[in-house]
Amino acid sequence: MELKKKPVTGMKDILDREMTIRNHVMQLIRETYTTFGFTQIETPCVEHIENLNSKQGGENEKLIFKILKRGEKLRISEAQKELDLVDSGLRYDLTVPLCRYYANNAAALPSPFKALQMGNVWRADRPQRGRFRQFMQCDIDILGEATNLAEIDLILATSTLLGKLDFRNFTIRLNDRRILKAMAAYSGFPEDSYDTVFIILDKMDKIGPDGVTAELLGEGFSKQAVDTYLELFRNTTPDAAGIRYLQETLGDVLDPAYSSGLIRIMESVEAVRSADFRIVFDPTLVRGMSYYTGPIFEISMDEYGGSVGGGGRYDEMIGKFTGQNTPACGFSIGFERIVMLLLENGYQVPGAPEKKVYLLEKKLSDEQMSETVRKAMQERQEGRIVDLEVMKKNKKFQKEQLMEQGYTEIIEVFNN
Repeated sequence: MELKKKPVTGMKDILDREMTIRNHVMQLIRETYTTFGFTQIETPCVEHIENLNSKQGGENEKLIFKILKRGEKLRISEAQKELDLVDSGLRYDLTVPLCRYYANNAAALPSPFKALQMGNVWRADRPQRGRFRQFMQCDIDILGEATNLAEIDLILATSTLLGKLDFRNFTIRLNDRRILKAMAAYSGFPEDSYDTVFIILDKMDKIGPDGVTAELLGEGFSKQAVDTYLELFRNTTPDAAGIRYLQETLGDVLDPAYSSGLIRIMESVEAVRSADFRIVFDPTLVRGMSYYTGPIFEISMDEYGGSVGGGGRYDEMIGKFTGQNTPACGFSIGFERIVMLLLENGYQVPGAPEKKVYLLEKKLSDEQMSETVRKAMQERQEGRIVDLEVMKKNKKFQKEQLMEQGYTEIIEVFNN
């Protein structure tokens, strides 16, 4: 059987330049989020299949890499259903493992608990630009905080990080799942149809109001309900005034605490932000995960043409494990997409130490070899990056390769 050089479809090898940037971003994530009081944790990459199939992961549950039972437990000939063959799977996000982690360790954790997670996740998705089947996720979550302080903290921490990476003019879109439901109720959609309505609404940026109208009518909803619904979006501005308009229009259908909470988040972030971005109210923002229960948010960048992060409040998810709901809110940045944009923009890691290399003649004397190694070791102890290489016949090409690797000082060492 012939061996294959290329990685499995949807996965990739990471070359040294990208690895340098990835390591820098991960270090900056740790440093920045730590200043906001987050503590780094780690969970296994393999989860119980029951947890992954708990109907909390939306479309991701269709993309699970499932793991067969092992040894005597795997009885293929006797299997009648999938669970007879499968008992675990690779995690498709970090939120489900975090909830299990918290449920298992809550007695030993502070309240509120501010968690930072970085790790690979796997989805059997269709690969495309910025999307892989194995990719790094980076999440911050606050568990046990019921007030909007959690949302404010998460948005400020994430935007501060992006500012440190020289991203400018990005947009954080904000909405609330409860406002989404109130708008649908006010318009006259049956409650059991909300998921269908929201799936169509989520296409607004791709198919526009006319496309959304056509699809809603195509699902059999009344023209009056659809017209009322679309009129709400036409009259809503992307700021606090837009939220107030919806509160006045929807009346008793929308609890005033939900709209005032969203305004508090927007105004608090605007007042103290350190990065260059906009925060806007977007009533068309849906986010696909069914576990969101309150405010939701998403980062968009014009240069990418899509989302590079998102999150929201999920107050009922931990209760699936413990039987008792716990306030929870999280924000995830699109680590792979951010690294991709940095690479495409020619990002240079700031403050990187100078790189120096000694090119050694093949017939170098033992004495000169020892002296050069001693110099290199001394410079390494002083914090410099120093390499030793044997001089090749095509010295010009060798030097070009070294310069591409970031070596700024090349010293040739010959026999005296």
